[in-house]
Amino acid sequence: MSKKIAIIGSGNIGLSLAKGLVKANFAQAADITLTRRNTDHLKSFAEVGFNISNNNKQAVADADIVILGVLPQQLNTVLDEIQTSIVQAKHLVISVISGVSCAAVREKLGDKVEVVRVMPNTAIAIGQSMTCIASDNASAENIADVTKMFETVGSVVKINEDLMTSATALCACGIAFFLRAIRAASQGGVEIGFHADEALKMAVQTAKGAADLLLLHGTHPESEIDKVTSPKGCTIAGLNEMEHNGFSSSLIKGIKLSALKAGNLYTKEG
Repeated sequence: MSKKIAIIGSGNIGLSLAKGLVKANFAQAADITLTRRNTDHLKSFAEVGFNISNNNKQAVADADIVILGVLPQQLNTVLDEIQTSIVQAKHLVISVISGVSCAAVREKLGDKVEVVRVMPNTAIAIGQSMTCIASDNASAENIADVTKMFETVGSVVKINEDLMTSATALCACGIAFFLRAIRAASQGGVEIGFHADEALKMAVQTAKGAADLLLLHGTHPESEIDKVTSPKGCTIAGLNEMEHNGFSSSLIKGIKLSALKAGNLYTKEG
């Protein structure tokens, strides 16, 4: 019998995962319950067979796998609400909430409940997420199940939980950093003569090609850079000018600051 899944707080991440699970035949829509305070936002999902509800306690009671997708500031209220529905030997709890440890979830739901912490990014919406997962008590079987679940919406890496805030900076915030780099490249394209729409298309495809080179060849960025740079050439001149202006340094500093901020998202909540 297939496992029943409850997605508590069905925002962008939860809804993208629900679609991915069904598309990949990991689960049937009828086995997934989506909860939200205002279920009007979920009508289109109800029409294609998902269960929708605003009753978190009941959704959890009926499920085997519980995915927590609420905002960090809503979490304690939701955990208090569902605590009596949790059966520690039965439920696997997956948290996609930034800055919240597995231990913090267990503190509310019980010491023996298995918790897996998951950090996808916004590319989950197109099945291209870089998702990091961590747990300090889940079984190998449950880790494998969670990996399969999130592989339906991109790539998955298992990491130590103490690296989760770092992963948030590199993968979740990182989407914005790479998008800003693409925007800057397109602005440069306009300055050297292209129309804005042309420049953006060219920058986007060039960035995608660069990423795919590394993914498909399994190479290091510098080895691919070496293929493009020639003595006294235009590529090395441009790269060196960017480096003189702090290109790599500013990206590294931004990632470090984002990691610092990510570690404070939950702890500052009253």
